[in-house]
Amino acid sequence: MSEPYLLLWLEAPLQAWGHDSKFGRRDSLDFPTKSGVFGLLCCALGAAGKQTEWLQRWAERDLQVTAYVPADRQGKPLPRLPLLRDFQMVGSGFDDQDPWASLLIPKTSEGKKAVGGGTKMTYRYYLQDMAYAVALQGPHSELQALAEALQNPVWDLYLGRKTCVPTEFVCQGVHENLAQAMQRASELAGEKSRHAVFRVLQGEHEGEVLTLNDVPLQFGEHKQYRDRRGTVQKME
Repeated sequence: MSEPYLLLWLEAPLQAWGHDSKFGRRDSLDFPTKSGVFGLLCCALGAAGKQTEWLQRWAERDLQVTAYVPADRQGKPLPRLPLLRDFQMVGSGFDDQDPWASLLIPKTSEGKKAVGGGTKMTYRYYLQDMAYAVALQGPHSELQALAEALQNPVWDLYLGRKTCVPTEFVCQGVHENLAQAMQRASELAGEKSRHAVFRVLQGEHEGEVLTLNDVPLQFGEHKQYRDRRGTVQKME
């Protein structure tokens, strides 16, 4: 007998699921990462620190993602919006001689002024007007505890970055199997006039196989991840 699935609905004007970000460029993957989903659940639980034991329990659990875009009146998918690029400059224009203003200037971990000055420039990329159904497999009692935490989160829930506030209830219930979970996702998508465009399966299947470095081994100050294989399948 298969284990049940927790269904999450991740929808917002903007989402950002970091995967290969370096230095001043903060990219977004095309779909929610496993680390991003687990981070969301930890926010709901109020679980801080490394969380190594909790992450180890969930690392191999099945997680499937289906992506939805807005549809027209005939139910056909509308063209996807491009990635939104946001240019940010942090620490510019502050007087480093002023004790209060100095607190707003980026510094190294030792509290010293960064090499090249305190001003930092970054380009941050966001997915626009997307919705995702995320199905997570696990023991019923633990999934139910996660569902209750999502309905009464300890900390604010956001979709990748704190500016990405969900516009729909994230928790869509615990379902007996994957088929029932995805049936509920399909119904919700229909209510919202959205069309499924691709799905991401765990492991290697027919489709575009990717290597994703998004399985968290440790959260906290010194995060650690390992690779997994995932498959992107386009949907008609």
